[in-house]
Parts: sequence; structure tokens; C-alpha cells
Amino acid sequence: MVAMPRRAKRLLQVVIDILLVWLALWLAFVVRLGGVEDIYPFGGHAWLFLLAPVIAIPLFVRIGMYRAVMRYLGNDALIAIFKAVTLSTLLLALAVYWRREVAAFIPRSMIFNYWWLSLFLIGGLRLAMRQFFVGGWYSSEFTWRLHQAEGLPRVAVYGAGSAGNQLVAALRAGRAMQPVAFIDDDGNIANRVIAGLKVFKPKHIPQMLEETKATEILLAIPSASRSRRREILAALEPYALHVRSVPGFIDLASGRVRVEDIQEVDIADLLGRDAVAPRRELFERCIRGKTVMVTGAGGSIGSELCRQILTQSPSMLILFDHSEFNLYSIHQELERRTKRESLSLRLVPILGSVRDSERLLDVLRAWEVDTVYHAAAYKHVPLVEHNVAEGVLNNVLGTLNTAQAAIQTGVEHFVLISTDKAVRPTNVMGCTKRLAEMVLQALSQEPAPLLFDDQGGVHQVNKTRFTMVRFGNVLGSSGSVIPLFREQIRRGGPVTVTHPNITRYFMTIPEAAQLVIQAGAMGQGGDVFVLDMGEPVRIAALAEKMINLSGLSVRSEKNPNGDIPIEFTGLRPGEKLYEELLIGDNVSPTEHPMIMRANESHLGWEQFKRVLSGLKEALDSEDLQRVRKILRTTVDGYAPQGDIVDWLHVQRTEANSFARSLQ
Repeated sequence: MVAMPRRAKRLLQVVIDILLVWLALWLAFVVRLGGVEDIYPFGGHAWLFLLAPVIAIPLFVRIGMYRAVMRYLGNDALIAIFKAVTLSTLLLALAVYWRREVAAFIPRSMIFNYWWLSLFLIGGLRLAMRQFFVGGWYSSEFTWRLHQAEGLPRVAVYGAGSAGNQLVAALRAGRAMQPVAFIDDDGNIANRVIAGLKVFKPKHIPQMLEETKATEILLAIPSASRSRRREILAALEPYALHVRSVPGFIDLASGRVRVEDIQEVDIADLLGRDAVAPRRELFERCIRGKTVMVTGAGGSIGSELCRQILTQSPSMLILFDHSEFNLYSIHQELERRTKRESLSLRLVPILGSVRDSERLLDVLRAWEVDTVYHAAAYKHVPLVEHNVAEGVLNNVLGTLNTAQAAIQTGVEHFVLISTDKAVRPTNVMGCTKRLAEMVLQALSQEPAPLLFDDQGGVHQVNKTRFTMVRFGNVLGSSGSVIPLFREQIRRGGPVTVTHPNITRYFMTIPEAAQLVIQAGAMGQGGDVFVLDMGEPVRIAALAEKMINLSGLSVRSEKNPNGDIPIEFTGLRPGEKLYEELLIGDNVSPTEHPMIMRANESHLGWEQFKRVLSGLKEALDSEDLQRVRKILRTTVDGYAPQGDIVDWLHVQRTEANSFARSLQ
């Protein structure tokens, strides 16, 4: 029946509705007269039996009763049925009483009987058909429940509201899980039955588990704040239950929850940070009506910056990235969104590297860029530690090239995306990001600097306002531990953590991007802004929570029969136990509660150019020992431990040692 052509389905509905109208009319006489002797459908009442469907069916069509999909019949369709039946009954009543000599043969109360019987038959049949298609009572479904339901995961739904009820209906239709109970904080519905399921209070979860044997909990609380969701997850953590959730209200805009919408618990819910809504005047100050360029546009932060920038009506957005695949992906995504939302801006994808100063200069000059968000960088600590030269070239000289090109082309705003690893770094990546900050700090103090490696000796007028924004890890980035932990749990473990006491700051990518844009709008020149990252998170505790909320237990000395062990692998090269956001204690608030301004010392431009010259010479001669020495003397707090672990350096050192041993 579901596979029938659409026209055939509508024709079948019309035929059945005609039969139901006739049946309702005949029963209306029977109810009133108490028998069938005085009913003449083929005699004196034939005109009435012909007129009733002639009035009703066109109204049914006009009001839209045949546009509703029977499987997903909702309240709007039921209201339409009520309106159509009521209006058709009123018109039929007018026809009956139009002439008194005709009306004498028809009892007046018959019209009222016809009305409620039509509602019962036409509306009732549609509800019955919806239940038939959704499943739950006809023979094959009943047989399936008897033979299959016992083998399905038994789930309890946390939240007995509209989202929870939609989820239960979807689970029953999908036949992949068996809903067995509701859990809800509302005491008014505790111990009552909704959709055939008993409602339990959170404190009665042990009783619910004993009665229902549930093995999984699905969170259906899309309106709950992140802090509230964190409280709920903390309360559920002691139980051996796999906890998953349905999306928030934005994702439920279609009004229907599907089984496919169920997802693992968002790690942001475990952190419990409620994002602060962006301030509109700051959010659009450097974007609206301007030409904006994002370097590293295909990366985790860069792509989210592009998404946020798109909402603030720039005249043009230039996507600059050296990865063809990443650039293609973000460009296609933004193109689709631009067309879908009818946005009036131009997207320009540019393949290029920030290490190519001429390419940068040509792009900035050709499109007269107003604002640059510089997100292009190598950020993975161990990889940069093993590839020192590439890290310095990309992060330091790449930032230098971009900043100098911005000055040469008159860019108004330049915002560097920095990291908490730049504060007293223990690794090359953190050092390079701190040097990138120092490039901008030095240039911002120069009204007319003589640029680095400028052979012409021409001083450039500096109209660019440089700003740096420093923050910690973002959830879901390419280097985040969260996807790694999920994959390790899925494989059955072990979950690997470098150290029992290692901590990190975390923030969601959208929140970080919004704060970066707002901080950039507040910069006066040379500002280092620090985002409020909340409390640091112990990574081992985060791993335990993820294991527990997957319905598994941690295997340890105290619990040798647990499911998944946590293994501590030791700190990787350049990794530190905890991250900091400030080099000193000199910090001041700003007009935004989540953004602070750090006041930190730095070198003058002429002095810093000598540092850059030394770095460039050391890289050209492949002298990584000298590179390390320059980093130690320039970056506050950098105290590397152990030998240089750059792969090429190690290989050459071993080859030279082997050659000397042969002589």
C-alpha cells in the first residue's frame, strides 16, 4: 500500500471517504429512527445520499485532507478534518432545510448525528491507518514484537516531553530499540504512564533498572542548558548505562525525531560550559560590508571562522589555504549555504601558502582586503617537534609574510589566532606561536617600519591594527583527543592518556570562533587577548567519563573485571602537564565578560628583525642547534628537555656517527 503511486493513493482515499460519508448518513438515520425501515437510500432519500458526497469531497480537497501523509498524520491534519466535516455538515443542513416540504421527511437531529459520526469514521479511520503504518497492533507487528523485541537493546528515555514522545514513536517504528521507560524531573508526572511507558524520577533509576532491565539511556532534553545536561550526565555516570542523546532544537526544526538522529553524548555537555551570546556590535565591526580573508580557511578554526563571518554580511570572503581538499570542502559548504540563504556576497577560494610572500601580496592587493584572520599554522605538538624547520617556516615566517603583506596593502584589521601553548612553552610549536605573536607586537609599535628583508630601504606606512587572540584546545579539532578516545572505546580499548595528571583547557569551535571575531574588533594595536576557558579539565577523568557513559566500566586495580583499561603512555616530546594562558599576572578586563586583555613585554621591531635574521640563517644552514638556542634566548620560559628529536636531524646525526665509526 505504501508503494502505490500517489494518484492511486488519493483516488483510494476519495472512494473510501465517499463510502464513509454514505455510511455516516445511513447510521445517522438509524440512530435517530431506531431502525432501518424508514430509510430509503434508493428512494425518497436518494437525493440526500447523492448530495452529501458532492458537498463533502470538494471541501475535503480544498482544505487539504488529501495532502497529508497518512504515516505522519499530525494535529494539523486532525484540525483540517474537523473543519472540513463541520463545514460540509453545515452546508448539507442548509440544503436539507432549504425547502420545508423536503425537510419534513428528514429528522432535524439527524444532521447532528451525521456530523459526529462523520468525524468518528473519517478521522478515526485515518488515525487507525496511521497506527497501522507506524506499527504496534496488526498481526505482523505483534508477531515481530513477540519474537524480536526481547533481543533488542532496552532503552529508557530521559525527558517525557514532546521530544521524548517523538523519540519513543520513532524507536517503535524503527524496530531497532525497545523503549521501556521514561525518566523525568517533573514530579507531577512521576509514576504515571505516558505512551504506554512508566515515568520514573531520576532518584528512582535503580528501581527502573531493576524493573525494566534497561541497558541504555537516551537524552531527549533539547531545551536543557549545557550546565543542566552536565548535572544529568554526572548523575547517570555511576550506572552501567550507555548514554546517548537526540539533537537540540535547531536540529529538530523539522519537528520530527528520527532514530538516525541519536548521537553520542556531546563532550561539550560533560564540560558544562554555557556559551555567551555574541555582542552584535563587536561581531560585525570588522566584517559587515568589508572584504575579509581567512588564511588556513580549511582547518578546524579557519573553517568555523568562515561560517561565522558568512552570517555578518561581508561583501567578499577570500578563502586562503594550501590544502586543495580542505579548500574545496569549505568552499562547497559555504557555496551551498550562500545559495540556500540567498546571501549576497562573493566567495573566492585561493590556493596558496603563507610561506609565499609574493602570492600573499598579490591576493591582498588584487582584492583590496580590509580584514585578515590568520589561522594558518601547524598546531600538532609532536609533529612540529619532529619537523622543527617546517614549524618555524610556517608559523613564524608565514605570519611575518602575511603581516608585512597586510601593511603593504593597507589592511585595516589583522587578527592572529594564537594558543595557550605560547605561554612558557615546552615545545617548538608553542615557541613558534609566541614568536608569531611577537612579530605582530613589534610591528604594531612601528608607524612606518622598514620591513624584514626589504632590499629597497623603503619605510612602509603602517595603518594595520594587529590583534592576537590566545586560547586553549577546541573540541572536535583535527588534533583533539576526543575522536581518538571514542575510536579506542569503540575498538574495546585501551584508552591511552599520556599522564595521570595532565590537564587541558577546552572550548567548542563555534564559541572560540565567535570570541576571536569579537576580540579582534576590540583591538587597538598590539593587543593580546585571552579567552576565558573556564576550569582546566583532567584528561584522565575525561577518559573515565567517556568510558562510563558508553555503558562500560574502567578496568583498574580496584576493578580488575572492568571493560576498558586506561593506559598512561608518558608525555610526548615537548608536551607539558598543564597549559597557561598568561605569561605574567598583568591582565585587565574588557567590555566582553569572556575576553581579557594581557599586557606582556616584547621586543622592538629592529631588535626582533635581528632575531628573524638569525633564525633564517640557521634554517638555511640546517643548524637546528642554533635554532633551539635562538628560541631559548628569545621566548620567555622556553626550557626544552632532552635532545632535538627532529626526524631529519636525528637521521643525519646517526648517519654521521656511523660514518665516523667506519673511519
